[in-house]
Amino acid sequence: MFIEIGHYALILAAVLSLAQLVYGLGRGELAISRFAAVVQLALVALSFVALTRAFVLSDFSVLLVADHSAAAAPLLYKVTAVWGNHEGSMLLWLLILVLYGAAIALFGRNLPPRFWARVLGVHGLVSAGFYGFILLTSNPFIRLDNPPLAGMGLNPILQDPGLAFHPPLLYLGYVGFSVSFAFAVAALIENQVAPIWARWLRPWALASWLFLTLGIALGSYWAYYTLGWGGWWFWDPVENAAFMPWLVGTALIHSLRVVMIRDALKRWTILLAIVTFGLSLLGTFLVRSGVLTSVHAFAVDPERGFYILILLGGLIGGALLLYAIRAPKLKLGPIFAPISREGAMVLNNLLLASAAATILVATLYPLILDALGSKPVSIGGPYFVRTFVPLMVPLVVAVGIGPMLAWRQSEILGLIQRLKWIFVAAVAAGFLAGLTTRGTPILAGVGAALALWLGLITLLSLLDWRRQKPTLAEWGRILAHFGLAVTILGMVGTSYRVEQSLLMQIGDSTQLGPYRITMAREVDQQQANYSQRSVIFDLSFMGIGTSTVTSSQRKFATPAMVTTVVGLHSLGWGDLYLALGDKTGETSSWVVRLYWTPLIALIWLGALLMAIGGGLAIASNRREMRI
Repeated sequence: MFIEIGHYALILAAVLSLAQLVYGLGRGELAISRFAAVVQLALVALSFVALTRAFVLSDFSVLLVADHSAAAAPLLYKVTAVWGNHEGSMLLWLLILVLYGAAIALFGRNLPPRFWARVLGVHGLVSAGFYGFILLTSNPFIRLDNPPLAGMGLNPILQDPGLAFHPPLLYLGYVGFSVSFAFAVAALIENQVAPIWARWLRPWALASWLFLTLGIALGSYWAYYTLGWGGWWFWDPVENAAFMPWLVGTALIHSLRVVMIRDALKRWTILLAIVTFGLSLLGTFLVRSGVLTSVHAFAVDPERGFYILILLGGLIGGALLLYAIRAPKLKLGPIFAPISREGAMVLNNLLLASAAATILVATLYPLILDALGSKPVSIGGPYFVRTFVPLMVPLVVAVGIGPMLAWRQSEILGLIQRLKWIFVAAVAAGFLAGLTTRGTPILAGVGAALALWLGLITLLSLLDWRRQKPTLAEWGRILAHFGLAVTILGMVGTSYRVEQSLLMQIGDSTQLGPYRITMAREVDQQQANYSQRSVIFDLSFMGIGTSTVTSSQRKFATPAMVTTVVGLHSLGWGDLYLALGDKTGETSSWVVRLYWTPLIALIWLGALLMAIGGGLAIASNRREMRI
């Protein structure tokens, strides 16, 4: 009965989304739109709780539970199984969408009433589209006439604590850009694009960017320690689907700053807001349509992909048509010189947009060829090294210089004189890194030079602040830019990776980087939903001290699958990464893959610093918090 209540609550919420759409977008009436948005949150939350309850209680009369959960699964994985499938993940998407809608309704009191109603109406339109998608093509509440005694179980690769946080964080970023979209369309309707508009929108855009940053970083770390390949980024199409809106969203938050301070780039900023959400919807289409094969991609029904494609075309196509009609009527802002902070922001934006375009082409091109019946094409790392990386070089240079420039017009000679020694140090560091790398010399050299360039310039800003107290916004910018430098340095560290693949028996030892690694013993364990054989290794670091690291193989019965649990030993400046392969029958030896990668943890530390910087920017002052 509770599952039916959840279903009916979802239907009622869909009706309220239509009321929010009609009264907000059509009539411009605020009270009913606000009421509809808040009640939707309560109804969708009830629906989500009903589905979660079915998973926790192992109610196999629900098709989704029978297909994606097992009675023996730990409670954590029963809960995460709610969004470890297509239907449940889309219900989570919708829950976050109406959460943002309710937040607009509750915390938009500083908006003009008519504009506030328009924003709610546009957001209601987006919500109505996703209600239709779930209820018509992806109903999570379907009952089984003859329920099985046991479920099929959650994909063992997804049975990891990271799944409890990665999808919700990613969706908070993806879906959060629906607010930017709603603000942009409402601004076009009302012809209201001004510095105050950018001040209203920027905290929402920053919050979405912050969550997307954390979601991508956590997904990268999950792939690193779960898949057993020793890598942290694979240019997987689903990874690209999240990265594209992050790139354009980064351009958006910088462009909003220009609108706030200088009342310039208004047309461009509106376009960025529309495109960022469009790329979020495109990512949804790629993952949920069945056109991609990936551990991330749950759906295999073309009907779902067709619906999302129509939704994408309707929402984004309609918004772009409105943009084409209204944008030329927006007044241009004040003129600025190319050598100015605005000029640096424009360059920043163009490079970020171009980088997103290169990824978009590489992601869609193989799919288009496949749809046309042509020979399959795979686009991997070499393409991105040749196209994406060259765009990042001038981008990072501009990120460093931009904050040092004045608004409207700046003097370049004095800046060159001030930064010349940082430039010399960066070039020297890049040359040294290129000479000593074990990987690609050019990439290591360029990466090291960029990391030192950006890091030193941000530290130089701190020295400038001795004369005046910095604001939270300035701290946020410094921390975010320094975090980018730290992440780039972590990427450089992967060029120094040392690896081995060998057969080892109990008592065997090998040397890798600064570690002496000895296979010590095997341990068998039986858990509720899997059996596990672990191998414990003794470590000696540069001949000093001892510690242990454990790697395991898990054998799941439901569903039948064997997974590897990677052993990691971190010392802050490098990771020892150990993954078990198969065990040979004749010699009782294990295939062991070993990696020693200096500085790799800095990749995720830098992402965390960027997210904290975004949080400080949100909290910078009361005016920017008026949403």
